[in-house]
Amino acid sequence: VAFPLSAQKNEENPEPTYRRSSLYPILLETDPVFSEGDAADEAELHKIVMESYGKAPFPSKYNDHRLEYVSFRFKDYLNVSPEELKELGDEADEKKGRKKDEKYIEACEKFLKDKDIARGLVAKWFNRKEDGTFDMSLIHERGSYDASALSVQLASGSIRGMGMLADAGEELIKNTFVVFNRMRFVKNEPIARATRDIAYAAANEINNQLAQMAAKSAADVLYNTTKDGYSVWTVSYLYQLEWNDDIANEFYMNMWMDETSIDPERKALFESTDIFKLNYVGYEKSKSLVLFSVGKSREEILQVATIRNIDRTYVKLQKSYDVFKTKSPIVSVDPVVAKIGTKEGVSGGDKYDVLEMVFDEKTGRTRYDKVGQVKVDKKQIWENEYVISIEDTEGGTEGNLKGTAFKGGKKLEVGMLLRQVK
Repeated sequence: VAFPLSAQKNEENPEPTYRRSSLYPILLETDPVFSEGDAADEAELHKIVMESYGKAPFPSKYNDHRLEYVSFRFKDYLNVSPEELKELGDEADEKKGRKKDEKYIEACEKFLKDKDIARGLVAKWFNRKEDGTFDMSLIHERGSYDASALSVQLASGSIRGMGMLADAGEELIKNTFVVFNRMRFVKNEPIARATRDIAYAAANEINNQLAQMAAKSAADVLYNTTKDGYSVWTVSYLYQLEWNDDIANEFYMNMWMDETSIDPERKALFESTDIFKLNYVGYEKSKSLVLFSVGKSREEILQVATIRNIDRTYVKLQKSYDVFKTKSPIVSVDPVVAKIGTKEGVSGGDKYDVLEMVFDEKTGRTRYDKVGQVKVDKKQIWENEYVISIEDTEGGTEGNLKGTAFKGGKKLEVGMLLRQVK
């Protein structure tokens, strides 16, 4: 027997609760982030960017699964000089930059192993305490599972028929991600100058003097509009926690214990096992222009640029890798509205499948049935990209509800989930 699960609503928040993936972002520090120009000035800019990263709001479409480590320095994990990195390739060129990215990925994996991150993520899922005991409070909170039923299944000592536990593993634990964010700021002027020089060379090949002057004038205009400020580059490396039936069985049968059954051997086994791992998924890059304009401080401009560019990289990761895609609940119908917008990469005409979460009593598992498809209304897209004052973000649909409106779909209900179609 299968039946749809009703989404829970918090009266103070119009967005229904649903099962989100869990995220642990870590900053990969390459010192300095700014590497050109006056050393004292670049050091100050570096400080601003580091502080800006710390001010970034946690992505609302993910559960916060952060551990104690928020960042690490590349040079602490890989002894590669800036000169050696430069020789590996040009980051502006996707193919030539891959060898450089391999070095950063190598440092990330050394950090993961050194800090025992995978074990830490599992420990957090089960609220592990100093005496080695676990409980199901976080699983219950994030997945709306029956905590007492889970405890009964665990206490039985049998892994057979424990569908709810298996479902929690698939729905929650398996969808745990670590993302390493690396940033670098490059001065625009050298790039703008090189672009102008190329345009000048092309203009010199034009025989008509008037046309040649016009081409050079256009190159000058482009140079003057792009030479100030910086371009911010963000690269994000994505990892997923490995969780499958074999790992779950080993954990529940040989390591699990609660306060009623403390066992030193089980505690030691959890602390020494090598079954917990994080698997590399892939990476994405984003680049955007940072202009120091009149009326805004450098701190404000760099803070917005830093946070927005990271958001854009997350959007790219979601579009490239299905496992990292988020689901967004419908918060109202007629029209269909979801609390996503420009921050999540929404653009006019994008298509989203409408999913209904269904629970199967026989298997104890949930599944997502497609019940329709909707398309973004290009006239009603929520402008929710990060600004210094969150209250300034007033875009979106008519009325007080902030969100993006969608067209299409029949007999849809609040709480059904939207997932973008590639």
